[in-house]
Amino acid sequence: MSPPIAVAATAAFGADVLERLAERHEIATVLTRPDTPAGRGRKLTASPAKEVAQRLGIPVVEPERLEPELDPGAPVVVAVAYGLIVPDEVLAERTWLNVHPSLLPRWRGAAPVERALMAGDDETGVTIIELVKELDAGPIAAQERFAIAPDDDAGAVFARAAEVAAALLDDVLARPEPAFREQEGEPTYAHKITAEDRRLDLARPARELVNHVRALSPHIGARAELHGRPVTVWRARVGDDGAFEPLEVQPDGKSRMAYDAWLRGLRT
Repeated sequence: MSPPIAVAATAAFGADVLERLAERHEIATVLTRPDTPAGRGRKLTASPAKEVAQRLGIPVVEPERLEPELDPGAPVVVAVAYGLIVPDEVLAERTWLNVHPSLLPRWRGAAPVERALMAGDDETGVTIIELVKELDAGPIAAQERFAIAPDDDAGAVFARAAEVAAALLDDVLARPEPAFREQEGEPTYAHKITAEDRRLDLARPARELVNHVRALSPHIGARAELHGRPVTVWRARVGDDGAFEPLEVQPDGKSRMAYDAWLRGLRT
């Protein structure tokens, strides 16, 4: 049986990979970000990864920052959507692997899935790298590409990436020592999604707008003003006439609904 591993994860993608890894590996510890205030009541809320760990009975550690001599109980830590900087002295204590949902060096940074969809990429992948100080620049232990279907949104791509990541890690963790190769090619950067990134410029071509909506669904949502009303657009397509056609919207303060149903409500 392979040695136990630790997992450093916070966001939903990390939680998904954690759950898949726990089915076939012993997880000694989950490192995650501390609970944060959320919602109108600003109630402290556990990270998605913490929720999975607690459900599976895996010990959880929630450091504000990582310090040397923090013992996760394993010689290897798999970091995926963690969100904390790992200092050099902590990296030096054991092997840190990082799961990145892109074909590195393309789309280094915080939002690789969203930026790939916004750019209209027809393929992406997962790269397992050694975690280093420079952003997503570590040498590659494993990489696998997969196609992005025309109707895939970020949720579909993240789900496929989590599946691929778990399989790649099975292979990497089975080796006595990971074999690394340097990244090749010119890096591109996937900057964090901002409020401005959510805004749909309806003067842009329909395909670009649809790609933008796909990139921000189902977790963030694109914003637009339609018929004089602010809405979040969750699904859209290029219509038969080549125009941008919303399919599912959410008026402010209300639930998601079909665009046609929303239009009928405006007319009554």
